[in-house]
Amino acid sequence: MRRREFITLVGGAAVAWPLAARAQQSSPVRRIGVLTPLAQGDPEGQARDVAFRQGLEKLGWTVGGNVRIDYRWGIDNIEKANAATEELLATAPDVILASTSRVIAILQQATRTVPIVFTMIYEPVKQGFVQNLAHPGGNTTGFTAMEATVGAKWLELLKDIAPQVTRIAFMYSPDNPGPMQASRSVEAAATNFAVSVVKAPVHKPAEIEAAVTMLAREPGGGLIVPPDGFLLGYRKLIIELVARHRLPAIYGEANFIPEGGLTSYGVNISEQFRQAASYVDRILRGEKAGDLPVQQPTKYEWVINLKTAKMLGLSIPPGVLARADEVIE
Repeated sequence: MRRREFITLVGGAAVAWPLAARAQQSSPVRRIGVLTPLAQGDPEGQARDVAFRQGLEKLGWTVGGNVRIDYRWGIDNIEKANAATEELLATAPDVILASTSRVIAILQQATRTVPIVFTMIYEPVKQGFVQNLAHPGGNTTGFTAMEATVGAKWLELLKDIAPQVTRIAFMYSPDNPGPMQASRSVEAAATNFAVSVVKAPVHKPAEIEAAVTMLAREPGGGLIVPPDGFLLGYRKLIIELVARHRLPAIYGEANFIPEGGLTSYGVNISEQFRQAASYVDRILRGEKAGDLPVQQPTKYEWVINLKTAKMLGLSIPPGVLARADEVIE
C-alpha cells in the first residue's frame, strides 16, 4: 500500500469512528412504564419482572442500555392507580405494560395515544377495552387471563378434590371487575354440582378474615379465589385463614400453591409476561398496538398440593391425581 493511500485510509477511519460512536450514543433510550398490583418485594412480582426482562433481552433490548423501565409497584386500589398513571404519563413512555381491569380502564381514560399492553385481563371486548380480539383498534392490546367460563371448571375441580363441599364462597375485589365475569359461570354451574354459591366482596384484610370466618361457621364450605392483584397481594393471609378453618380452596393462580394453597387451575402467568415482551418489542419497533391481535391462553395447568390435602383430611383418588399437571408432595 502506498504511503498516501495509507494516510487517507487511517484518516478516513478516524473521522468515521467518532461519527459512528456519536450516532450510537445519540440513539434515543426507549421508555417502558409498568403498573403492577404487587409490592416491589413480592417474590411473584419479581418473577414476573424477570420473565419480562428476559423476553426483552432475547429481542435485543438491554434494560439500562437502549431501554428504561419505570415501575409503579403496589397499585392495588383506585387512588394509587390514578396517581401512578399520572406519574407514568409524565415520563413520556413509549409503551405501558399493565394488569387488572381497574388499571386498564384508568389508563384508557388518561390516554388514547400511548400504547398499552395488558396481561391477565378477562373478557377485554365485553369490558370495552378493545373492539375485537383480532383487530383491537385504538391504543390497547395484550393477553387475556382465561375464558369467563373457567368458573365452572374451578367448581368442578374443587368438587373432585373435596366432594363434601356444598357451599362455595367466590371471593373478589369489587374494585377489579374482571373476576366477576367468572363468577357468573360458577353460579350457572352450581346446580349441576349440588352446591350453593355466595359472593364475598373484600376491600381490605379485615374483610378477607370476616368472609373466611363466616364461611367456616357451617360444614361443607369451600372457597374460590380468582386471579386478582389485590387478593394475590394477601395470599399468605388467605392461605393461613383457610388452613386455620380447614377449608378447601381453589385458586386461579399457581403461585398460591407453593405457599400452602390446596389446588389451582389457570395459566402460567410468568410465561404470559415473557410473551408480553414480544408485543412491547413490536410496538417499540413501530407497529401499532391496535393492529396486534389480543392473544388468548392455549394451555391451563392444574396443580395440587398433596401435603395440604392430607392436612385437611382429604383423600384424593389416584385417578384425580393422575389428571393433574403437577402434584406437590
